[in-house]
Amino acid sequence: MDDRLYFRQLLAGRDFARTDQIARQMVNFVYLVGDRETGEAVVVDPAYGVAELLELLAADDMRLVGALATHYHPDHVGGSMAGFSIEGVRELLDLAAVPVHVQADEREFVAKVTGAGDADLVTHVSGDVVTVGRIPIELIHTPGHTPGSQCVLVDNRLVAGDTLFLEGCGRTDLPGGDPAQLYESLTQRLAKVPDDAILFPGHLYSAEPSATMGETRRWNYVFRPRNQAEWLAMFGR
Repeated sequence: MDDRLYFRQLLAGRDFARTDQIARQMVNFVYLVGDRETGEAVVVDPAYGVAELLELLAADDMRLVGALATHYHPDHVGGSMAGFSIEGVRELLDLAAVPVHVQADEREFVAKVTGAGDADLVTHVSGDVVTVGRIPIELIHTPGHTPGSQCVLVDNRLVAGDTLFLEGCGRTDLPGGDPAQLYESLTQRLAKVPDDAILFPGHLYSAEPSATMGETRRWNYVFRPRNQAEWLAMFGR
């Protein structure tokens, strides 16, 4: 699938939205995933310079057919945050009327933050597959950072949003956060992802932009607790 798969990791504030100071501060990754043969692609966590993302796709002879949201926070889907307005799903839908794929438990939050209507949002449960051209993208529900956080698994690449970083994991002290759920997500729900899969996080919070899951499980301190009780002692809030 490597020859057919179109996959780009873009850093907001560097690869696009270079003049956006919030993008430079938040260091979000946005992902473009598609099928080179059909020219169809989706964007994962569209935020900041939305028009630039579409221009990047067009320059690669790709066209947008959908969007995926890992979770509802404005730095991933747009909206208001700390008094600042971030471009995202709303601006994307103005430019391209495409379905936005969200986990079912996240729908109401994405709608509230972005203003997207029911007709814009397609809800999913864990294990659902979104097909782009002939590229299958599996959605894995990983609650904990938010109730409906989801990871995206495509061709042995895991786009994890804020569920898991190379160093650390998503916060659980924000509204809807649940440390016990995040422990289950990291140790049980993501257990199906093999060690040779490549982890692509939602932020550049480490020196490297990606790593294997095996390396992450070996070195990331969030995997050191031996059980949920130890985890909650370290990360429970």
